[in-house]
Amino acid sequence: MKATKLIYSALALAVVALSSCSKDKFTDTIFPDVDNELDPNSYTYKFDKWIQQSYLLPYNLEFRYKMEDVSADMNYNLVPAELDKAMDLAVLTKHLWFDVYKDIVNADFCKQYGPRIIHLIGSPAYNPNSGTEILGLAEGGVKVTLFKVNELNDPTPANIEFLNEYYFKTMHHEFSHILHQTKSYPNEFGLISTGLYDANNWQDKPEGYVNSRGFVTPYASSQVREDFAETIANYIVKTDEDYKKIYDYAASGWATDDADALTPVYYRWYYWKNNEVTPEQPENMVYVSDAECVFTYDEEGNRIGVNLRSDKSIIVYPVEDTDGVDGVAVIKQKIEIARNWFKSAWNADLDALRNEVQVRQVSYDINALRKEITDIQ
Repeated sequence: MKATKLIYSALALAVVALSSCSKDKFTDTIFPDVDNELDPNSYTYKFDKWIQQSYLLPYNLEFRYKMEDVSADMNYNLVPAELDKAMDLAVLTKHLWFDVYKDIVNADFCKQYGPRIIHLIGSPAYNPNSGTEILGLAEGGVKVTLFKVNELNDPTPANIEFLNEYYFKTMHHEFSHILHQTKSYPNEFGLISTGLYDANNWQDKPEGYVNSRGFVTPYASSQVREDFAETIANYIVKTDEDYKKIYDYAASGWATDDADALTPVYYRWYYWKNNEVTPEQPENMVYVSDAECVFTYDEEGNRIGVNLRSDKSIIVYPVEDTDGVDGVAVIKQKIEIARNWFKSAWNADLDALRNEVQVRQVSYDINALRKEITDIQ
């Protein structure tokens, strides 16, 4: 079968060359050369003042929305963030990240452990060698870079699935890196999926397949530290319904009819041609994807798939789960380790953080958040 290569979004962690920020002596600001006097006649005066009051003063954080070449990777063809998109992301970042930790953990948590710089880039950073795109970078516990800002076209809760996938999951992912660079994650986490990580080909594996092997996303299956950050970030932003799907996939068996393909396609259902069960003739077995069928059940309890390509009703059978991994149990075990680590290392309640984010991400009023900027004096 000829397969089309899927492009997966990668959350990339830069090599940590700096020591953890928690070991540094905390001062009033790490930006002594920054001129805090703003020009009231500037077109961006209100936004700049809001940034100063919302990020720099309370968190000792510089929110850079004007792309700086010196702060960007010159190996990528990047464009600046559009002003209106940067403003929306700035208020949403405060509401769905910093304010959550302030309310659930304590007011100084992000001031002490959060990044010192958030840098916005308008475009993604494409990696043509792997077919991936970088959405975020955490550098030495100091700077978080967020890409793809110019695709923030609908900042309302109605678009929260997109916003989570491309922005807020990235934020929580990168913050998790900063936290575990300060206090290491438990060694037991790295032992759970030993031998199953694939740093080179993770982007070629579909979500359902990696779920069945105990990873919450394909990127989580790349290496241990990404697995840990992805476990936390996805747990915080994804809904209970999202996890029902993840656990459904995790409980399934997966197979491919073209294992030697550059990018194999994985399936969890198959049917027999003409509905004739003929195990002795495996060539009569046809794999079918979830996207190709609408499923129901007949009176005998058989799972029926109506093939969308032919409108034929077929009995489908689950692919046997032979990987030896209880994907559901493994994912839940990883979440439990992360939960206990948040409590023991940070005296923070991961479930309380998640619950607060779940409420906020479906109930915020983007126009009210924008007024924080437009009404500033």
